[in-house]
Amino acid sequence: MLRVTEDRRSRVPRWLLAYAVVVVGTVPWMVLYLLRPDDQHWMVDLEVYREAGLSNLVGRPVYEWFTPPPQNLPFTYPPFASILAIPLALLPFRVVGWIWFYLQLLATLGIVRYAGAGLIARATRVPGWLLWGGLTLAAAATLPVADGLRYGQVNAFLILGCLLDVVRPRAGRWLDRIPQGVLVGAAAAIKLTPAIFVVHLVLTRQWRAAATAAGTAIGITLATFVLLPGPSFAFWGGALQDPERLGRNDGTANQSLRGVLLRLGPDGLAGDLLWLALVAVVLVVGLGSARRAHLAGDRLLAFCLVATTALLVSPVSWTHHFHWLLPTMVLLVATRRRAYVLAGVALWLTFVLHLTWWAHWRLVDQVIFEPSLSTGDPFWTVLHNSYAIAAVLTVILLARLAAQRSRPDAAPPADAARPSAPSVPATPRRG
Repeated sequence: MLRVTEDRRSRVPRWLLAYAVVVVGTVPWMVLYLLRPDDQHWMVDLEVYREAGLSNLVGRPVYEWFTPPPQNLPFTYPPFASILAIPLALLPFRVVGWIWFYLQLLATLGIVRYAGAGLIARATRVPGWLLWGGLTLAAAATLPVADGLRYGQVNAFLILGCLLDVVRPRAGRWLDRIPQGVLVGAAAAIKLTPAIFVVHLVLTRQWRAAATAAGTAIGITLATFVLLPGPSFAFWGGALQDPERLGRNDGTANQSLRGVLLRLGPDGLAGDLLWLALVAVVLVVGLGSARRAHLAGDRLLAFCLVATTALLVSPVSWTHHFHWLLPTMVLLVATRRRAYVLAGVALWLTFVLHLTWWAHWRLVDQVIFEPSLSTGDPFWTVLHNSYAIAAVLTVILLARLAAQRSRPDAAPPADAARPSAPSVPATPRRG
């Protein structure tokens, strides 16, 4: 009993020490971006959430209200998210912004913890908490994570929730008390894209988890209809069908397959048919390989495949949405196999070097990208779409890894040292 108590106490300093490394390490970044009074992008997305919560309090239309100039951004999430945003309207915006920033850092720390637990546990040359904090700092240096922190995005929280639900690591007794599927369902009710994990649960025949996830999402949505009938009809009956509310879909920031085709063509019906064909291929390869990884007992690999697939098939995947590839970068490095480690480093460099925006300014000489004004230079065009290309290559690489994992003589996953829940069998339950 004494040993258990000491072990539990020893975890607290590791969390605190790792988080301290991240907080101290991000000070220069905060001085460069967050403390600049002229930074018009400071917490712009958080302001959207906050204004939606305020709209509920004062009775104004949630989906017709825009944030103040110069951004003029509308609320684009389901109405349930606007309910969760109500507490954001109860405190001064600057206070909420800093709280949100440090909560995002904490969530990103958690993502690294559960995606790279095996790698951290194997650390011998440096303390595990130092490696943990260092990996999180490396993640914060990437454009998707950094922009999420700067804009006040919600991605970090959704990623952590879906990761915990799909992978089911031993995160504490509190997670064991939450039925599998609840976190995925709640994430889908907040933002629609996590619903792809419900499809994954169905394909892997995790019937109870799939039913729980779908039931949670539907139940929350129906309850929101009762609480907010006006905004609910406005979203599901109109705002959801208008992708232009999200901004220019053909701009640099949209790195989904659809965004690439909108920039490069073809236009019209031919472009739509090509997009649907590519989406079908990616879904078959990505979700099929995720099922194979799950059946091989590698739930983290399955999660990474589903997340990457979602980025490609979604009509709009902004550059900060590629925060969802953070677990993939950690997984690739944790394999300790040279080719995969190099691929993980290459993926990290793609996000650190801001390749899409370097290319943007060499294709057009204005802030807003317009395909008709592009110089069309092949080299810069490739880099301009580098996030989408990296995601395609990542799906192929992860699919190959899933095929290797499924061989009878395959070695156990590289994260096998992860303290996973004992209820997760090597071969998934049927039904």
